[in-house]
Amino acid sequence: MDFNLSKTQILFQQMIHQFAEKEVKPLAAEIDEMERFPVETVQKMGPVGIMGIPIPVAYGGAGGDTLLYTMAVEHLSRACATTGVIVSAHTSLCAVPILEYGTEEQKQKYLPRLAAGEWIGAFGLTEPNAGTDASAQQTTAIPDGDGFILNGSKIFITNAEYAHVYVIMAMTDRSRGTKGITAFIVEKGTPGFSIGKKEKKMGIRGSATCELIFENCRIPKGNQLGKTNEGFGIAMKALDGGRIGIAAQALGIAQGALTETIKYVKERKQFGKPLSAFQ
Repeated sequence: MDFNLSKTQILFQQMIHQFAEKEVKPLAAEIDEMERFPVETVQKMGPVGIMGIPIPVAYGGAGGDTLLYTMAVEHLSRACATTGVIVSAHTSLCAVPILEYGTEEQKQKYLPRLAAGEWIGAFGLTEPNAGTDASAQQTTAIPDGDGFILNGSKIFITNAEYAHVYVIMAMTDRSRGTKGITAFIVEKGTPGFSIGKKEKKMGIRGSATCELIFENCRIPKGNQLGKTNEGFGIAMKALDGGRIGIAAQALGIAQGALTETIKYVKERKQFGKPLSAFQ
């Protein structure tokens, strides 16, 4: 088995590294200190394909594979952890579930704009009393004519404040536990849907981690994602991809820290020689 990168992968790696160094890294400190979502960076990432790497060309994406996507998150995170997690959550937890479980109409409606970076994606599963135990969810989706009424809240949602499209999990049959969860697509601006508390964090502070609130939020039946009561499986599959993205983010952060450390110990002098000379 050949573990070497192909010429295409090497070119992509070089491109994403150059983009991160030029467009992302110069803003990283300000973004974290000011807790500012880097809207301008997202707008630049869309046209060069970063916001839709695993999305097929037919839906406006780059048509790349998981390795290319992972390299992108890694190099972005090396320059700015906030930017890396924005792309990771947008892609793994919103765009890919719509690609894998959406109807053709849903794919045509959402994927091109997500891939272009015109829309940002988010994902809502975690609740105040339902973290790892998804069966304890309190958010409900009650059938109502040709749609559903959502009530409840989600917490710790990445991209929440700036997203346009949200993949949301809600109980449609509480008696079935995790087998009674259904996935839905909720759009920004839907009546009854609002953004709640923004969390104060120790790091990665530009990604806007917030609460989502649903108060008699009516969504059309056409916004159900996948089959009824099969949302838990969709969520678990999405989180599998999300874990790959977050692992790439962690690697990128570590690489960035190592690079800065090596630079410092070579430049910083004590007793007439660089710190690195003492080792």
